[in-house]
Amino acid sequence: MIAKQQFGRTGHMSTCTLFGAAALSRVTQTEADQTLEVLLRYGVNHIDTAASYGDSELRIGPWMAEHRQNFFLATKTEERTYQQAKDEFHRSLERLQVTGVDILQLHNLVDPDEWETAMGPGGALEAAIEAREQGLVRFIGVTGHGTSVAAMHKRALERFDFDSVLLPYSYVMMQNPQYAADFEALVALCQERNVAVQTIKSLTRRPWGDKTKTRSTWYEPLEEQADIDRAVHWVLSRPNIFLNTAGDIHLLPKVLDAASRFQAGPSTEEMQAEMARLEMSPLFV
Repeated sequence: MIAKQQFGRTGHMSTCTLFGAAALSRVTQTEADQTLEVLLRYGVNHIDTAASYGDSELRIGPWMAEHRQNFFLATKTEERTYQQAKDEFHRSLERLQVTGVDILQLHNLVDPDEWETAMGPGGALEAAIEAREQGLVRFIGVTGHGTSVAAMHKRALERFDFDSVLLPYSYVMMQNPQYAADFEALVALCQERNVAVQTIKSLTRRPWGDKTKTRSTWYEPLEEQADIDRAVHWVLSRPNIFLNTAGDIHLLPKVLDAASRFQAGPSTEEMQAEMARLEMSPLFV
């Protein structure tokens, strides 16, 4: 089983490893149901999906009749205006077959112009606040990718009291000095305010480049269990953060197996050696 910790100020004891449901974007319901069995086997109790994750919400919907009470359920909207975000969120509720979710997140909010629209008058944030007031959402979060996301999330927290943030975090990503500094500043603010910190892209080996994709992940992932162990254990060795699993159902058992065996993180020397041996490079530059 995987250890649990408080998901920020929500009071929910979430498994340290959350299910990144982008992995369900292009699978059959049978494959999704088999994935549910893996989650239940490891005790994972937090699902993170999004309206833009293909069929993910549709695949999760049938689980909810029996298992809604077993999961902290998160979805996201990538719309930037009030009405569009509201409409998309209500479609998400229908697709998920639920009357409400635990947290609604403003998805990939990094572009400065989109940020101003979503956070300003008539923006998506107003739709999220309204949904919270109506009891359709308990908490509100913000997510993002890229090298500027940590700084943008810090700016977002200075504008609104979000309950969670989500952004990339891996050994190779943290070799970017500016990103590392921005990440540390964001985490310090999150700790001060008891904001949950979710991390993604932990299994990145390098961008696909010209290679033929053999996984449904954005990036070429680590594949061997020992390599996945080191990457997962490195993330989990940082207190009070969460690791979202990779976007491929076939990698999921390896990630959860690694998380279930976590005791201590690898040394810097081990991570440097792995980075050199596997010719690892960041997805975002």
